[in-house]
Amino acid sequence: MYGSSSPVRINGAGPTGSLLALGLASLNYSIDLFDTASLDTICSKSRAYALTHSSRRLLIKLDLWNELQPFLTPFKKLRLEDRGIRKTVNFTNSDLHQSNQSACAVGWILDHSSLMRLLMRRLELSPNVNLYLNRVSVDNFSPFNNSYALIIAADGPQSLTRKQSEIPFWTHQYSQGCLTAKIRFRNINSDEAFECFRPEGPLAILPLGETDFQVVWSAPLHRCRQLASLETTAFLDQICTILPYGLEPDALLDQPAAFPLQLSFAPKLHRGNVLLVGESGHRCHPVGGQGLNLCWRDVETLLQLMSLASQNKKSLKNIPSRYTKLRFLDLLIVGFATDLLVRLFSNRQSGLLIVRRVGISALKLWPFFRRLSLQAMTDGPGTFLSRLPK
Repeated sequence: MYGSSSPVRINGAGPTGSLLALGLASLNYSIDLFDTASLDTICSKSRAYALTHSSRRLLIKLDLWNELQPFLTPFKKLRLEDRGIRKTVNFTNSDLHQSNQSACAVGWILDHSSLMRLLMRRLELSPNVNLYLNRVSVDNFSPFNNSYALIIAADGPQSLTRKQSEIPFWTHQYSQGCLTAKIRFRNINSDEAFECFRPEGPLAILPLGETDFQVVWSAPLHRCRQLASLETTAFLDQICTILPYGLEPDALLDQPAAFPLQLSFAPKLHRGNVLLVGESGHRCHPVGGQGLNLCWRDVETLLQLMSLASQNKKSLKNIPSRYTKLRFLDLLIVGFATDLLVRLFSNRQSGLLIVRRVGISALKLWPFFRRLSLQAMTDGPGTFLSRLPK
């Protein structure tokens, strides 16, 4: 097989790089996986991800879904609130595409540590993967290295691989930042997730199991940093002022973290034999929890292309250009849609308030619009013209 004699190099062993390495290893490609962080550092981040049905299907294909089940927290209802016009709409299992309804969940929340421990355990057991962790730099790496069939950048938004390869990259820095924290609430149903649109930015509250939740709070960056530095009691007092009715915080479970937000996009996801996967090639606002799912759709597309090349015993030379073409529309639409949502719902102009009233009312009254919206969020906008697998 072509992949066995020409190894593939992946820079970045986060959720995207590690999942891609496992997928390629299952196709019998030889993988060298590099990361500058240690195993403990990679696995110890305090954050959680919202997984959609596109990610569920990929994890099933890679035989990871069942093993992740004990760590997944499903939510059966997504409550969307527009605080500016005081309207609410609920998305439930019946609003999903028919092929997804048997899963009995709108989505799932997965803790980073649980995910990475499983991925790293699988990688260590794979005979097709060589792990090179805790490297001070991407040693002996130069773009377009002929010793690798492909060099894949999965090293995040500040990708050194992308910079060294001089791949054009467009970035817009939001004035908003993002604050994340894990909080325990009192007397709350753990199968419900919340997405609240507020004038200063969206607020997501995601169930982690029982009464524990991940809070993703968008606000001006200086405010996020100020909030992250507060003492526990002061922080909980502040968050009480923005929570949906009936939610009462009981304890802070980790140290809140604040970071800047940006909309980024590489119009061309490759140069030579170097490919950009995940946040090395794109980044969007976290509203709607699209980030990791969008990255994993990169992984799914690349695995499909590599599988075809393997089956047909073809060179990987044309993979980069085909990958860029296949991913372009999904990345563009999701980036544009998340940006539009933030601008629309953070704006108090009277004309836009009317648009929001009409939009929320349409979602509330007609199931068709809820199904359409939820399919775009859970499966990707590219699925509107294709049949989803059961």
